[in-house]
Amino acid sequence: MSLLRRPPVWVALLSATVLFAVAVLGLGLVRAAFYQAPEAGDPVAVAQAPAPVQAGRCGTLPVSAPRELRGMWLTTVYNIDFPSRPGLPQEQVKAEYRQWLDLAAAKHHNAIFVHVRPSGDAFWPSAYAPWSNWLTGKLDDSDPGWDPMAFMVDEAHARNLEFHAWFNPYRGTQFAPSGAGTDLTKLPADHPLVVHPEWRIAHPAGAKGRFYYDPGNPEARRFVEDAMLEAVQKYDVDGVHFDDFFYPYPGDGGGADFPDGASYAKYGNGMSRADWRRENVDTLVREMKQRIAEIKPWVKFGISPFGIWRNGGEGSDTNGLESYSAIYADTRKWVREGWLDYIVPQLYWTIGFDKADYAKVLPWWAKTVKGTGVQLYIGIADYRIGEKGDWSDPAQIDKQLTLNDRYGVQGQIHYNAKQVRADRLGAVTRYTTRHYASPALPPVMSRLPASPPTAPRITGATRDAGGITLRTAAASEGASWALYRTGDKDATLIATGRAGTPVVDPKPPAGPVTYCLSGLDRSANEGTLSAPFHTTG
Repeated sequence: MSLLRRPPVWVALLSATVLFAVAVLGLGLVRAAFYQAPEAGDPVAVAQAPAPVQAGRCGTLPVSAPRELRGMWLTTVYNIDFPSRPGLPQEQVKAEYRQWLDLAAAKHHNAIFVHVRPSGDAFWPSAYAPWSNWLTGKLDDSDPGWDPMAFMVDEAHARNLEFHAWFNPYRGTQFAPSGAGTDLTKLPADHPLVVHPEWRIAHPAGAKGRFYYDPGNPEARRFVEDAMLEAVQKYDVDGVHFDDFFYPYPGDGGGADFPDGASYAKYGNGMSRADWRRENVDTLVREMKQRIAEIKPWVKFGISPFGIWRNGGEGSDTNGLESYSAIYADTRKWVREGWLDYIVPQLYWTIGFDKADYAKVLPWWAKTVKGTGVQLYIGIADYRIGEKGDWSDPAQIDKQLTLNDRYGVQGQIHYNAKQVRADRLGAVTRYTTRHYASPALPPVMSRLPASPPTAPRITGATRDAGGITLRTAAASEGASWALYRTGDKDATLIATGRAGTPVVDPKPPAGPVTYCLSGLDRSANEGTLSAPFHTTG
């Protein structure tokens, strides 16, 4: 998923190339008024007598709205995506971030996954972690003087994008020279890994290593959980997101095993080293799900693991690295136990790739999530477009998304944001046109709290160069709105927005138009639609 998510030598069989990779709202659901448009421009509508409202219908016509999570990863480590370099002025960081969100909105995405804890650091003022040097340009915990996290959440919500805070739980430092590596003198004196040497493990040994929080030390694990949950408590995030960095990949240590012998001797309880490591990761995943639900039960929890659980047998028809044995991530168990709300396997291979065929791995994941209540999204490798072989086909991802639809996948996340913007070979334009041509509502997550809002009421409208802006009745509970426009056979979704933002059809047709409006709660449960509203043209 990033420069750090590279298949080492042992994953060469799987890939031809290296994987280069607020306000706090309280514990209740958002209560907000739909926007009351100003009396500007010429009126283009007259009030209509309320018609009988039927669930799922705009007057007599059925409503139609795609339900699909669409997102992209915004990577901060090594400044891969954002900020463009460390130490930028506040206003430039803000401007760059707004541009990324505008790109997401233009591509009809509805979620952004932002790297806010890449290596034991933080993109917010934290009591548990130093400021990220990818933001400040310094390793001394210098305060940038503002709160990037609050800004990023607010700006995402202003565009009705879900904000998923992306954390790497156990990485404590980055490799030198861009990070502190294993040089304690480069860390602040109050850094947790300086204060608690029993929590840290250097791997690999020597100058080319980095520090990890020890996954086998219960105190270190609890501290890591607390550090991430601080952001959940302080900010109005929609999701907590991990990728697959738990225990290091084998190649990350130059062939050396992770040196956790001391904690294994103390806490192993007679288990094999491999089973003990898997239990440590299981515990982190289970406890995070439980603790998130206790703090804010509407916040989603998801993980994006390596795409292969195990090869053959009960696993997939593949022949590559196994997350189960190589990085001690029992991803299938997390799904079966319901410890996740969604899972995003990184299927960074082409259709027909002999070691891990996208068309064979995908059905295995679809079968794995079936009946569990865990939603399946797929991690899509935009960054590989243009490589030799099958990745030189600009239709490759288009074909993958078509397969996703066939197997009932509920969304995609694209790695990475810079490559979505680059649009190599026109591949992004191609799949956007074919699969993301109109807005989509997030899929309903039935395991989360549900409180569908009451029906809003459209009271008037004005047309200008920006489209048609609708005026609405002043009160409806909800987190967001969905606007439908009628056609010959149905009413289709044309725009969405956060509660409190203008309700606008940005590209209305000429002549009379009929609309219906609905509200959605934090879990994307849609309330009853408004009565139809007819403009006069």
